[in-house]
Amino acid sequence: MPAVGAAVATGISIAGYTVIDATAVGFTPVAVYAAWMFLLQGPVLPLIAVVRRGRDVVGQVRPVLIAGFGGGLVSIAAYGLVLVGTLFLGERFGRSRVVAAVVVAVGIALVSL
Repeated sequence: MPAVGAAVATGISIAGYTVIDATAVGFTPVAVYAAWMFLLQGPVLPLIAVVRRGRDVVGQVRPVLIAGFGGGLVSIAAYGLVLVGTLFLGERFGRSRVVAAVVVAVGIALVSL
């Protein structure tokens, strides 16, 4: 049952950040918003890794550092495309979008039981 709770929480999180993203993009340029999101969120995971695994994690990461940066760049591009697509396609966000995200998350949880 923990997987169902995780799936529902994931759906609610996605719905929440989708609404936040849509609102923020209305007030700031897409590239600026995307850059700030990655700059603010980027340092968090490395800090968690160092806290949990100690300084040895730096040596473990070094061999895959270039691949990690490449993945990060692709992630930024994908996120920016989603935000731009939202603007160009005129998608509306609201209660129906949140309900749809929750329904999808619950459906995924039910399929995985």
